[in-house]
Amino acid sequence: MIKVEPVLEMWTPDGFDLWPVAEIEPFSFLPLTGELSPAEVGAVVMRVADYNDFDSDDGHAPLTGNTIGSFLHGLLTPEDDIVAPGGLRVIDTSTGVTFLPGCCDGLESWRDWHQLDDGKLLGFGHEPVSPVAERFGDTVRLTVNTEQRDSPVITLSVTEFRHLLAGAERDLADFLALAADWTARHLPAYRTPVTAALACVLDLPVPAVRPES
Repeated sequence: MIKVEPVLEMWTPDGFDLWPVAEIEPFSFLPLTGELSPAEVGAVVMRVADYNDFDSDDGHAPLTGNTIGSFLHGLLTPEDDIVAPGGLRVIDTSTGVTFLPGCCDGLESWRDWHQLDDGKLLGFGHEPVSPVAERFGDTVRLTVNTEQRDSPVITLSVTEFRHLLAGAERDLADFLALAADWTARHLPAYRTPVTAALACVLDLPVPAVRPES
């Protein structure tokens, strides 16, 4: 069986205590679904906000404010488009082969997979690891690392691939609805802009606001 999962590459700043976050192994990939715990959703919001929190003077130094408003600054008032490290992870459970997002990949670009036309190639990174997706007629071929001659590959039909992409979109939509509820509980003063920012980075419509319970 082949699975396609939208994933976020995780990392938590030392001493983060603005809201509860799950302890997740640094630089591992967390699948985004509607089944995450509140602490995992908090970790995702933290990661996306932190990843986009830069000092506009040099574009690299993270802001050091210790208030929620300061920490969310880059997410709510970005200098450029909001980005999120990660992408789509493809797993062939029958062979154990896993196709991971590359260094040039990002969740904000997940819809690029829909543009994988016949004869077209999508590259997601560069050496030492260069994952590549290609389409040949009715077949999609995913090469884990084109820098290796004997790289593992995953092959599937275009029909199955499109079905799996639709499932990944549902996972993202379910996560966004969950995140909107989480934001209402943990960041009520920033509920609307944070939800809108997450919808923007996931390239999805902003979910309808559920009435407060």
